[in-house]
Amino acid sequence: MTIDFTPMYAAHDAFRRDLERLGKAAADGTADTPAVRAGWDNFLHQLHIHHTAEDSDLWPRVEHRVAGRAQEVALLAEMEAEHARLDPLLTSVDAALAGRSGNLPERVEALSTALDEHLRHEEESALPLIQEELTAADWGAFTGRIRRQQGLRGAALFVPWIVDGIPSADRARFLGVLPPPVRVLNRLFWEAGYRRRGLWRQS
Repeated sequence: MTIDFTPMYAAHDAFRRDLERLGKAAADGTADTPAVRAGWDNFLHQLHIHHTAEDSDLWPRVEHRVAGRAQEVALLAEMEAEHARLDPLLTSVDAALAGRSGNLPERVEALSTALDEHLRHEEESALPLIQEELTAADWGAFTGRIRRQQGLRGAALFVPWIVDGIPSADRARFLGVLPPPVRVLNRLFWEAGYRRRGLWRQS
């Protein structure tokens, strides 16, 4: 059975989008607004859940399947190492935001470059390996870990965060893989609640 990576790609694009927003705010001097800080805090939260689940429930499953195959094992080690290399960059941006540092744009750029390189590496090399090696049940266990970490309250933020400002075709594709009750909740309640949060708004 083919694994549908639509939610994974959508999450990756949301991370890229948020760092683009932060970079713009850093460049025009609006990064210290409450809305930008709230957007950044949510970015950190979503990235933490995403990477924690990969490290605990995804890469070990793939490693078990490819045991003894040096190239594939090395790739998985690279995924974990790239996660670790992002940590000081995240801390650096967080500190620059808190201290209203003048070098915030450079720190955001360094983080954006490193995260994009990691996401592209994952998309080009790790996801094809996952498609070859994991079963639908394996993938379901990984995504289930994310759902448990998010909980219903987290899902009420995660789903509208993913579709915030994305093209209509991408929005339809992402929402189309979600269970019908989730789509109904998002349409009736979650998106309105997300808009009230005003993440990234500067006015």
